[in-house]
Amino acid sequence: MAQQVPAHQISIEKSFDQKELVQQLFEQQFQRSAEVISHAPGRVNLIGDHTDYNDGFVLPAAINYGTTIAASAREDKVVKVYAHDCDQQINEFTLSEIVFDQQMMWSNYVKGTLQALMKKHPDINGANLVVTGNVPQGAGLSSSASFEIAILKTFAQLYQLDLDGISAALIGQQAENNFVGCNCGIMDQLISAMGQQGHAMLLDCKDLSFEDAPIPDDLTLFIVNSNVKRGLVDSAYNLRRQQCEAVAKFFGVSALREVSMAQLNSAQEKIEPELFKRARHVVSENARAFVTLKAL
Repeated sequence: MAQQVPAHQISIEKSFDQKELVQQLFEQQFQRSAEVISHAPGRVNLIGDHTDYNDGFVLPAAINYGTTIAASAREDKVVKVYAHDCDQQINEFTLSEIVFDQQMMWSNYVKGTLQALMKKHPDINGANLVVTGNVPQGAGLSSSASFEIAILKTFAQLYQLDLDGISAALIGQQAENNFVGCNCGIMDQLISAMGQQGHAMLLDCKDLSFEDAPIPDDLTLFIVNSNVKRGLVDSAYNLRRQQCEAVAKFFGVSALREVSMAQLNSAQEKIEPELFKRARHVVSENARAFVTLKAL
């Protein structure tokens, strides 16, 4: 299994256009140069859909699209964020008073992430931030996880925090679950924090162990943006999770990871048809993730 790597030392190839742009934007907004530039990639999931929150297996890969942040530390507790891709909006708040914002939904990813970070590092100060990204929002490439991990890398560098990739992923997930309102699993944040260039990652979402799988040189991942937008919070995502949890409760286990196909089939007559289909997908999808790893 791969070793834990500090969240601010991940070596995914970044977009240099993004880096140059965010530096220029920071100088325009704050009349000074940024102290740090951080980048976190989005991801595509090769296989392992709806398995992560069922403690199952996923096989994602980081991609060459992501979120880039330029930042400087402040001596007070104020966080000022300029979001270039969100109609060039500016949001300002203090770390001592973090409140959900219905108008600027993007700012809740910053607020939720920092609120979760302060549970482990309560003494951090604020920062001036400029954010830009080229992960299409709502396209299934985890723009939100990329945003969260980029925020965490930024503050880890600004304040020399002891923050490894797995810890960063857990903090990002906590922000989405408890502040933003999406009951996502751990996959998106962990592959953004710890993905390696040219590799996919088989992740065991139960114990967070993982194995990097080299993508063969003669294989190219071709990602198509259909322009069909969706958001996890307002989609059927949370409902799907509730359905899976209902089947796990039927079997008296914590997650569908603990249910075999034989067990599921034997109880088919006792489970509502739609719930059975949800569970059958998860149980069989775990097996497909392993087959795909072997194929790679």
